[in-house]
Amino acid sequence: MAKAAPTIIDLAHLSLSSGEGARLDVPIALGSIEIAGQTYEPAPTGSDVRLDVSRLSQGYAFRLRLALAVEGPCMRCLEDAVVGAEIDAREVDQHDTDDEELLSPYVEEDRLDVGRWARDAAVLALPTQILCRDDCAGLCPVCGESLNEADPADHEHGGAGDPRWAKLRDIKLE
Repeated sequence: MAKAAPTIIDLAHLSLSSGEGARLDVPIALGSIEIAGQTYEPAPTGSDVRLDVSRLSQGYAFRLRLALAVEGPCMRCLEDAVVGAEIDAREVDQHDTDDEELLSPYVEEDRLDVGRWARDAAVLALPTQILCRDDCAGLCPVCGESLNEADPADHEHGGAGDPRWAKLRDIKLE
C-alpha cells in the first residue's frame, strides 16, 4: 500500500489567539488505499481539504472536510467500481490533560499532520464493501462467470453441486 507524502501544518505559524479561527484549503495526495486485500486509487489523485482551525484556551479544535471518490475492483464481481464519500471529521487537541479523548493523535508539538488525518478519515468514511452497483450479483461459484450479465435461465449447472465436494457425498453416516 503506497503511503501519501505527509502534509504538515505548523499551528504556531498561524498565530491564533484564544477564540480565533482560520480556514485553510490544503492540497493533499492520499495515495493508494488498501481494503480487504484490494487496492483502490483516489480519483482524482490530488485533492483539496478544507481545514478549519479554532484556537481554544488550552489547545485547538479542528474540522476537516473533503469530497472523495475511489476507483478499484468490485468486491463481488471484480469489475471496475467507483465509490464516493463525503468526509466531515473533527478533532480536539488540549494541552496539559491526561484525558486521551482530548489529545489528537495527529498533533505533535503544535504540528498537525493533515495528510494522515485525511487518509484515516477517508478509510473510515468508505463503505465496508465496495461494489460496482448496489445489486451486483457477483461471480458464479461453479464456473466463475459474472452473474450480472448472465441470464439465470441459461446459467444453471444442475443439482450436482460443486465437484470438489463429491467425495463427501459418498460418506455414509449411520
